[in-house]
Amino acid sequence: MTATVSLIQGTERYANLRAALDLIADAITFEGRRQVLIKPNLVSHRQLSATHPDALRAVLDFVRARYAGPLLIAEGAALVNTWQSFAHFGYEALAARYDAVLVDLNADETVPVQVYDRHLHPKTLRLARTVIESDLRISVGPPKTHDTVIVTLAIKNMVMGSLINPMVAARDVPQHESLSSLDRLVPQWLRFSALADRVMMRMAENNLSNKFAMHQGFPVINLNLAMLAPWVWPHVAVIDGFEAMEGAGPTKGDPLDWRVALAGTDALAVDTFTAHLMGFDPHEIGYLHYCQRLGLGIAELADIKTVGNVAPEAARKQFKPHPSYRRQRKWHLEAADRLLRRAPQEK
Repeated sequence: MTATVSLIQGTERYANLRAALDLIADAITFEGRRQVLIKPNLVSHRQLSATHPDALRAVLDFVRARYAGPLLIAEGAALVNTWQSFAHFGYEALAARYDAVLVDLNADETVPVQVYDRHLHPKTLRLARTVIESDLRISVGPPKTHDTVIVTLAIKNMVMGSLINPMVAARDVPQHESLSSLDRLVPQWLRFSALADRVMMRMAENNLSNKFAMHQGFPVINLNLAMLAPWVWPHVAVIDGFEAMEGAGPTKGDPLDWRVALAGTDALAVDTFTAHLMGFDPHEIGYLHYCQRLGLGIAELADIKTVGNVAPEAARKQFKPHPSYRRQRKWHLEAADRLLRRAPQEK
């Protein structure tokens, strides 16, 4: 089996994304779809870490040229009220223009799902029902290095955004401001230390945020991402690499001028190929490895065909990894195969 990923490089973000999507258009079926869901990444109010309005506009134009039915722009922001994020990035005007409905997944009805805690005991979390029940899911966001799983791309965007955080949904005032103030007081060597990892795991044990509760250490979060992926698997993966993030991602990293766009209907192939273009070995990224073990897509570079206007090696960059990169690589779990057998089939 092979998978096709489009790769476009150019001087305009919108044009890059439209070209990348047009190249895979024949592989996407809109006929008979009951509900199309577009999932941006609004992890913070810093534009570099979030889905650019022009990237969302490119996806909306592509969809609306082919589909006139119910269309959702859905996100469950991690640290701030989702509606404030929609307003901050101008999504309200875009939704009105394209007859789309904005959805705060943090306030959605939920479906209980099983993951594991740091002791590998079963743990129940809750996913947004709207994402599960949408029959065409599109993930669109920037490529970024990450503080726990090396890189965050299309699959992780969909999974983490679908986990609810009721504490944020219940408030109108962003709660990230106090967290950011505290973070600035912590020296960088401590912020990215093994001690900080242990504190994070302790805080996640009984946290009301299902997103935060995923942070059970490097090995288990990779396993948990793969366990949840079949519930909310992206049918279309769109990567807006016009300006990417390297270093201390997913929110505090540095900009990297890349000017590429990628798209495909095999989300694992898109993420695998993008990780390769970022200078990483995809096999060292735990959740991509586990998604491959679950048979969710293509994860061998030799089986990925590219179409576009630039050769892959000409577009490849060496991203600066997160400061905790070496510790993040220690994600292997001996019990993984046994635990993965309990993962659901693709929904």
